[in-house]
Amino acid sequence: MDVKVRYEIEFPINSSPQLLYQYISTPSGLAEWFADDVNSRGEFFTFIWNDSEEKARLASKKSGEKVKFKWVDTANKDTEYFFELHILEDELTKDVSLLIIDFADEDEIDEAKQLWENQISDLKHLLGSV
Repeated sequence: MDVKVRYEIEFPINSSPQLLYQYISTPSGLAEWFADDVNSRGEFFTFIWNDSEEKARLASKKSGEKVKFKWVDTANKDTEYFFELHILEDELTKDVSLLIIDFADEDEIDEAKQLWENQISDLKHLLGSV
């Protein structure tokens, strides 16, 4: 398996951190913009896109601020890869943005970022943040 490269991408979002958190931390919220469907059983989330399924474990969360999902293998053991969604709020301006930390093969980083841009565009439409 190829070693994946970590990357970060940040998107300004016109939303309250509390509302945004609901969309990044709950199966129903994630199913509205991140995947076609999301199911959870305990700390394990199953993300469904078309005909593929990926499982991740909710590794950590801080209410109103961030969530981190670690991808798991078929035996539900953590892999070294994860994706993290951080809500950032500027103390002075109160501007809100979403910082995404993810991994991709080196030759697929541009495509991965484009995919996030498309998904975040869907999220902004849901939030009325366009």
